[in-house]
Amino acid sequence: MKTLQIVSSVSLIALIFLCLAWELALAPIRPGGSSLALKALPLLLPLMGILKGRRYTYQWAPMLVLAYFSEGVVRAWSDTGLSAWLAGAEVALSVAFFFAAIYYAKFSAPSRQAQ
Repeated sequence: MKTLQIVSSVSLIALIFLCLAWELALAPIRPGGSSLALKALPLLLPLMGILKGRRYTYQWAPMLVLAYFSEGVVRAWSDTGLSAWLAGAEVALSVAFFFAAIYYAKFSAPSRQAQ
C-alpha cells in the first residue's frame, strides 16, 4: 500500500510540474508562456491529502485527474512535435495517478484493514 501512495504522490507532483513547464517554457501556445499554465492550480487541491495518505482525498482526486487525461488525449491527437509528446506524458502520468489512487483507496478501506 505504501508503494501505491508513493506512485500517486510522484505522479501528481510530476503532473503539476509538467503542466507548468509545458505552458510556460517547453511548448507554450503563445511565445513567452500562456495563462493556460493556470491549469496546474486544481492539481494543488488534493496534493496535501495525497501526501498525507488521506483516504477521502484518494477517493475524489482520481475524478479530478480525468480532465487532464482528456486534455492529454486531445492534444496528443491534434498537436504536433514536442507538444504531442508532452501530451502523451500527461496521459501517462494521469493514468498512473488514477490507478494508484483508486487502488490505494480500495486497499485502505476499513473493511480491508481488519483482515
